[in-house]
Amino acid sequence: MFQRILVALDNSEMSQRVFEEGLSIAKVTHAHLMLLHVLSDLELGYANAKNLDEHLDKWEEYRKKGLELLQSRQNIATYTGVDTGFTQIVGSAPSTICKLAQSWKADLIVVGHQRKSPLQELALGSVSNYVMHYAPCSVLTIQPT
Repeated sequence: MFQRILVALDNSEMSQRVFEEGLSIAKVTHAHLMLLHVLSDLELGYANAKNLDEHLDKWEEYRKKGLELLQSRQNIATYTGVDTGFTQIVGSAPSTICKLAQSWKADLIVVGHQRKSPLQELALGSVSNYVMHYAPCSVLTIQPT
């Protein structure tokens, strides 16, 4: 049985499904849930800013939005009786997910998979693919519908 489930969330539409799957498993197994959002320039779209001040303003908005996402999902999980924590870390999503899973001693990582073209996969990589290969525990990959 799982005792510690790490759920990696982002700002995509799929994030809700990833959260729901992690929460569902945590309810059944009475596991502790850790919600993670990784702050990354790749998700923010760092090329969209005209200058450093604009980039910093967007970064702060992005950081706050991430914390709001985590807090609201933690509230939902706690309301349903699941012991839940959250953290938001600056870094590269794939390696940050694996490092937190290692240090927190996660039994399971729940992560979404976004369909990309082969060229996008080559250029940007895949978070879920990296996590499946380097995670210190089991990984549940949620596919888009």
